[in-house]
Amino acid sequence: MQVRELIQPLLLHKATGDLTTEIKGIQLDSRQVQRGDLFIALRGTKVDAHRFVEQAVAGGAAAVMVEESVALPEVPVIQVPDTRRAMAVVAAKFYGYPTKELKLIGVTGTNGKTTTTYLIEQLLRHKGVSTGVIGTIQTKIRGKTLPAKNTTPEAVELQKTFRMMRDEGCEYSVIEVSSHALDMGRTRGCQFHIGVFTNLTQDHLDYHGTMEKYREAKSLLFSQLGNAYSGQLENNPVAIFNADDEASRYFMNRTAAQVLTYGIDQPADVRAENIRFFSSGTSFTLKTYRGEVPVRLKLVGKFNVYNVLAAVSVALVEGMDLQQIRSGLSGIKGVTGRFEPVDLGQSFSVLVDYAHTPDSLENVLATIREFARGRVLCLVGCGGDRDRSKRPIMADIAVKYSDYAIFTSDNPRTEDPIAILDDMLTGVQSCPKERYAVISDRRQAIHEAVRKAEPEDVILIAGKGHETYQEINGVRHHFDDREVARDAIVSRLAK
Repeated sequence: MQVRELIQPLLLHKATGDLTTEIKGIQLDSRQVQRGDLFIALRGTKVDAHRFVEQAVAGGAAAVMVEESVALPEVPVIQVPDTRRAMAVVAAKFYGYPTKELKLIGVTGTNGKTTTTYLIEQLLRHKGVSTGVIGTIQTKIRGKTLPAKNTTPEAVELQKTFRMMRDEGCEYSVIEVSSHALDMGRTRGCQFHIGVFTNLTQDHLDYHGTMEKYREAKSLLFSQLGNAYSGQLENNPVAIFNADDEASRYFMNRTAAQVLTYGIDQPADVRAENIRFFSSGTSFTLKTYRGEVPVRLKLVGKFNVYNVLAAVSVALVEGMDLQQIRSGLSGIKGVTGRFEPVDLGQSFSVLVDYAHTPDSLENVLATIREFARGRVLCLVGCGGDRDRSKRPIMADIAVKYSDYAIFTSDNPRTEDPIAILDDMLTGVQSCPKERYAVISDRRQAIHEAVRKAEPEDVILIAGKGHETYQEINGVRHHFDDREVARDAIVSRLAK
């Protein structure tokens, strides 16, 4: 595509150089530029890519997009007021507006995004349609998996992935939409068919500052669903909300889309009643605007009932009948790193979960309490360079819902692990010292939890879930809670 074609949709721009130059790709990292790429210089919180424009040209960039005037006579220069906003426009143009050809389903909320996208994908596959997924754990395109860098990639990577999905025959794309991505405009240019809200609880205040600003960022997904209506129901955008979360009312006022609600405690269009929990799963009566049906899941916990209701709401919008939905749900197992058991035949249970917010930790521990026959041991830490205010809250929840807590490192990043733990300990100052321990080394902490476990006890290893690294002093080291737990169990069984 020629430069002049690529920039045709831009309202405000100043272009110099040969605009018939062919662009073969778009790149945001000067180190990754290949011959023929357009290099877009973004201003980040830590790095201003305008510093690397000349490096990009030396690496083969055929053109550059910038916010400030630069002297580069050898290549076309497109100057715009905001490269991030312009990036979304040209990325959609370059990849042929792929979300016009896909049914795009976005899921946002503090907790449950990954599980909900997984459930939606599984139900749609059960219906017989091909579906791609973009999320925290990985990107999936018709059986192929690609590593995930961010929960929601930058606009260029996002549009590129949507194009790959459509070219591979995907009819749907289900995507986790983070508050960061919405605030930074990564989803601009995406034509969403359905937006789903899970819940809103404290997280990411290091970035947003206040819960009000965090809520506002989340609301952008629903304001992006569009104002136009179609004469056919299946072509109209739909916003799906958790009726039990008060933030839903705020979001409803931000969208022109038709609204569908789900919930447990409040009146809703899709509800779960007669809920029963077992160590091996959950059962409930699914009541919907199309009738009701008994459901049995292999997933455990009230929080998973909410995730299922959100996914069922999408399935109903997409025309699945209740028997199809019931059949689809019955075969779904857990999600990697979410309430994932580590079972080597030991007499106690070990569960690994991504719970890294106060609400998610409380939900998981409360669920364990529902079926635990022995003690509950909780191992938890807090990430560095993130919201400090949740650290004492996390510690308080750990001792409140467990019989014994071990506070340890999560991903310290560039912070001192001991300083993070000191912040956590301010939340348990009134708690008896024998109720918890502090072990900064996470591997040692996991081994200690396994050593202390007695028959029928349940150990929760919280915070990292599917992650296979630990970031210390800005460096990622291989670390997988599941692997370490297995090693600890093997060591104990060998004695």
